[in-house]
Amino acid sequence: MSETKLEIQMLHDRLLVRELPEKGERRSSGGLVIPDTVKMATRLVWGEVCGAGTSARHVASGDRVLFNPEDAFEVELHSERYLVLRERDVHAVANEATQHGTGLYL
Repeated sequence: MSETKLEIQMLHDRLLVRELPEKGERRSSGGLVIPDTVKMATRLVWGEVCGAGTSARHVASGDRVLFNPEDAFEVELHSERYLVLRERDVHAVANEATQHGTGLYL
């Protein structure tokens, strides 16, 4: 029996996001090195949108989004970890377009 490939289409305002790996250690504004093993309070993380539902208005595939990973559901596809979240759970979007701009760039 051959395995058929199925296309995944996100519904409504749902997003399929791949969490971007963080660099190992960080530096504080004072120059102190903070090792990767230190757990901070709830941290927002950046991820790349791999799929967006038809009702997602401000986010598209390929955008980088800032979100709380505790607000997402985890799913594994082809042995890779993805997160499913709603568009309203996204705190910021980083993309090439300069429509609104805060003056901050990644």
